[in-house]
Amino acid sequence: MKDIFDAFEKGQNEFLNSLQDATAWGPSEHFTRYQAQATELANLAELMGRGLTQHLTGITEAHKARWQQNLSDAGKAVEDVGAAQKSGELYKAWEDYWQDSAQRLVLTMDTLRRRGDIFLEHEEAGCPPVLKYDYELVLDGADLPRPSCYMLLKIIPPKDVPCREPKDWKRPYIIIDPRAGHGAGIGGFKPDSQVGVALRDGHPVYFVAFRRMPEKGQTLADVTHAEAAFVRKVKELHPEAPNPVVTGNCQGGWATLLLAASNPDLTGPVILNGAPVATWSGRVGENPMRYNAGVLGGTWNAMYYSDLGHGVFDGADIVQNFELLNPARNYFGKYYDLYAKVDTEPERFLEFERWWGGYFLLNEAEMKWIVEQLFVGNRLAKNEAQLEPGRNVDIKNIRAPIIVFASWGDNITPPQQALNWIIDTYTDEREIAIRGQRIIYMIHDQVGHLGIFVSSKIAKKEHTEVTSTLKTIEALAPGLYEMTIDDYEGGLLEREFTVSFHERKMDDLKRIDDGRDDEIPFAAVARASEQQAEFYDVCVRPFVQAGVTEQSADLRRKTHPLRLQRAMMSSLNPFLSWLPDQAERVRGERAPAEAGNPFAELERVNAALIEQSMDLFRDLRDTAYENLFFSLWGSPYMRWFGRTRQPGRTLKRKDELRSLPPVQAALMHIEEGGFCEAVIRMLILLAESRGNVRRDRLERSARVLTQDEPFKSLTPDARSFMLQEQTLITEFAPEQALAALPKLLKTREERELATRVVRYIPGAIEEMTPHTLETLQRFHEVLDLPPVSGDITEDPLVATDVTLETGKNGAQAALEETGRVPSRAASSSNAPRKASPRKPAARKTAAGKTNGSGRKPRAAPKKPREKAD
Repeated sequence: MKDIFDAFEKGQNEFLNSLQDATAWGPSEHFTRYQAQATELANLAELMGRGLTQHLTGITEAHKARWQQNLSDAGKAVEDVGAAQKSGELYKAWEDYWQDSAQRLVLTMDTLRRRGDIFLEHEEAGCPPVLKYDYELVLDGADLPRPSCYMLLKIIPPKDVPCREPKDWKRPYIIIDPRAGHGAGIGGFKPDSQVGVALRDGHPVYFVAFRRMPEKGQTLADVTHAEAAFVRKVKELHPEAPNPVVTGNCQGGWATLLLAASNPDLTGPVILNGAPVATWSGRVGENPMRYNAGVLGGTWNAMYYSDLGHGVFDGADIVQNFELLNPARNYFGKYYDLYAKVDTEPERFLEFERWWGGYFLLNEAEMKWIVEQLFVGNRLAKNEAQLEPGRNVDIKNIRAPIIVFASWGDNITPPQQALNWIIDTYTDEREIAIRGQRIIYMIHDQVGHLGIFVSSKIAKKEHTEVTSTLKTIEALAPGLYEMTIDDYEGGLLEREFTVSFHERKMDDLKRIDDGRDDEIPFAAVARASEQQAEFYDVCVRPFVQAGVTEQSADLRRKTHPLRLQRAMMSSLNPFLSWLPDQAERVRGERAPAEAGNPFAELERVNAALIEQSMDLFRDLRDTAYENLFFSLWGSPYMRWFGRTRQPGRTLKRKDELRSLPPVQAALMHIEEGGFCEAVIRMLILLAESRGNVRRDRLERSARVLTQDEPFKSLTPDARSFMLQEQTLITEFAPEQALAALPKLLKTREERELATRVVRYIPGAIEEMTPHTLETLQRFHEVLDLPPVSGDITEDPLVATDVTLETGKNGAQAALEETGRVPSRAASSSNAPRKASPRKPAARKTAAGKTNGSGRKPRAAPKKPREKAD
């Protein structure tokens, strides 16, 4: 028995040991794990419930109002029928309606026949750009060392549209259209689009277009290299102009980011219109398109359809997905509108269909990269996207201002997808400033996806404003801003806008979204997509490719439903040979029904009910779509499965930003510099005291920093470097930056002039906020000057005789060390510089002499600028 009792002795039995251990009776690791899974399930149920509530509430509110309106209209139409019967005019109304509807049917069919003919002609011509403007080919991507199907076109200003004469010294615009199934030209599709706005202001405009068929072996890296070559060519053609503005529409937006991040020295301001960058983002209960990969399949789909195309992906498949997003409009609404307004609608209908019906092709490598890296992998925002092996594309490399357009009315690229990459890329708004970047965004309430860059009056207003404000934007201190257009007045050519720039924080961007927990299931989709693609590539692809030939691929493209419906309703169809003559006869005998015809009203009500029923189907489908997605990919197991692909990237902590080399380098020069550094430092401190910047103040700041000496003679690189350096100093050492001002401004004359310049920017004292006035008073105290009194209404640097001991500033010296800037900038001279009253610019006469001030200019005299520029 001794052995039995020994077995229960303490220290020899794990059970007895556990009885002595108080922690053994606490929750076990397994219990904690189960509790966490239960919490995840509860969160998933809450997420799905919130989405379902949002969907059902939206369906109820939208369709209830429409149903009531349609019933009311139907009741009124029935009453009109009864009234016509009582008055004895019912048969006449029916006869008129029958004749009118039959004629409209013939004219509608003829318009569809014309659409088919236009489609066939467009295809036979190789689907050229649908630009409204004439253009000339500047550079063909097929001739580059890495050939691509892209082309650089120069837009020729039309003679019949009022616009300023293009100036070579004005900043050029380069517009990159999306290659997402359709062809190029949507950015210049209407007179009020981006091309028209820039042309009216006298800017040279270039357009990046592409051919229908990609070059053999073409990749996204080749496309980016071609776009970089295009920008270099534009810079070569306009040596006096600043770096060109590059505008990217929709998927051309992320292509523009790839270009700017890979070539940060090439581009000027970058404008992104409805660009899907953070592709997992969106609101629960909205934006169903982002669930496609989780429900329909990921990368393997693109690979499979590319194999069916013999290595080429058919863009018509992408367009078909777009159409399914809104079936009521694309399969019924637009055709009924044509039928109902056949006397006025055909030309507008045909103009749009010419672009919508031009289907372009992509190589398998291109389509796979887009799906795998962006829409499924969401790698661009996570700094994992690679155009080429070993070369990650980092958005932080971009140095030019980034301007983002988004809209709540955009159901393809919601604001979250257009803006959340900012949150994923930077620790906070301070890191944006530290890296010398300016990110400005604008969100509209209503304009749709195409309206952002086609013909919406709202979009026209926004593009016109950005066109006239770019120079002002570049005078902003680095940081994150929201731009709002408050008002405008005057004709188009002389239009003046009132805009505001408001400093924003990351928390402001986060409030645009309803939380980001709904993005976690996409990580599981990304991992599953990779595994499916590997399985397909190894086990299925060889058999698919073995059964596909070039002829079968061509047959599949020709018999695609979108192409087939256009070809069948064209003059190639012998059963439609009677249609042109009959349509011509109908036009000559056209007899529209009178307004108020009760049968025409009944037709309109029936059409509205059909469209509403299709919208109801779409809304219910989207509801089921979202719930299916979260049911498949939102469980605790799937969250665990996707843990290695979780959204987000490792960002520096806020306390680590100070250790970045640019910050340390700037802080080492806190007591170095002269007049230029001091004025810029004070302006940045003053801007931080306001929180937002009015347009008139920005204009005065831009004029001082770009048109007045000694700033005027600074090169753009030196000015930008100085702005960034002083921003870092004021951000990380504001008190030391303020205390060091006397060391930058050594004489009393310099101090008085500098403070007058700084007081001139905010305007009258009565318009200043108390904090702004307090900051100005602190400047005067530190510089040992009398208190602030009186308004400064005239630019102090226009006429002054103060000697400025600038010396070689830190920005210029640093840039000279890197060889980026010649040593002839204004503040690079070691001798004192005296600012004299402004005189007419010196111009060379025919004999080579100078006039005006009698002093040789530092560089070739620039052409006179227009007032608006």
